[in-house]
Amino acid sequence: MIVVLTGGTGGAKFVDGVRRVLPEDELTIIVNTGDDHEWWGLYVSPDLDSITYMLAGIISQERGWGVRRDTFHCLQAMRDFGQPTWFSVGDRDLATHLVRTELLGKGKTLSQVTEILAERFATRTRILPMSDQRIETRVKTPVGELSFEEYFVQRRFQDPVTSVRFAGAREAEPAPGVLEAIGAAQAVLIAPSNPVTSIGPILSVPGIQDALRHASAPVVAVSPIIGTAAISGPAGALMAAQGFEVSAAGVVAAYGSFLDAILVDETDLDAAEIIRANHVEVHATNILMKTGADRVRVARAALAAACPETLSASVGEVE
Repeated sequence: MIVVLTGGTGGAKFVDGVRRVLPEDELTIIVNTGDDHEWWGLYVSPDLDSITYMLAGIISQERGWGVRRDTFHCLQAMRDFGQPTWFSVGDRDLATHLVRTELLGKGKTLSQVTEILAERFATRTRILPMSDQRIETRVKTPVGELSFEEYFVQRRFQDPVTSVRFAGAREAEPAPGVLEAIGAAQAVLIAPSNPVTSIGPILSVPGIQDALRHASAPVVAVSPIIGTAAISGPAGALMAAQGFEVSAAGVVAAYGSFLDAILVDETDLDAAEIIRANHVEVHATNILMKTGADRVRVARAALAAACPETLSASVGEVE
């Protein structure tokens, strides 16, 4: 069993690569829920949905989120009613949020609802939220403290960031199966997601870092940073706000003592030297994922860094 910790669009692309290399039923995906929020009275879980849609083969590749060829009639109608529409929700995507909200209202946990939705979309991969309890990523800016979606989507991550916190994390517990999956894994891969607001919320859940630290399996991260800049999004600004250097070495620092190896870009030779000096293995390749073949290449490189014997038995093919 291979476990992947993930969040964001970069994480979904990486998961797509891994599921093309390995049988989907040999994967467990632990997903960030710090971005979850209420929209039009509905419980929305963007990263869980992106992973589910990606595994189901229905994600919009153009947008990197939502459902392929979705319509937005409800969004337009809500705009006509004078309701907020800065968070774009397609009509088919809206059905997912309606079902999730109904099931939660009937007493189902988030992990139970996630399993039900995964079955509905005929995915064979186990998808686990990081926790069944509500943990909210809060971004402190000069205009006030914002939810992640307010910062990222509504305000297009233009505000300077002074700090990030994960409200509710101290009182939360890992979702059922999370610690067991890490403990039984043959390898744990950390996707090239934002270390602060995509992987950070997962690591904020009590018990998960300890599980990673004591895991018998190798823990391998893929850097979302090339040189001194993020591949996409505000990862650089958020890392700097949390006191981490914006580099592959800063990614290693963000993940602390549980990391065994990291996959960096082939141009990051200086960062590689610093990382090796801190007793973390470094593997290098072109880590940009512009095409399906790129996703497979990066996934194979990460698996090769973690467990070459698994790679040799892979069955996936590039679509």
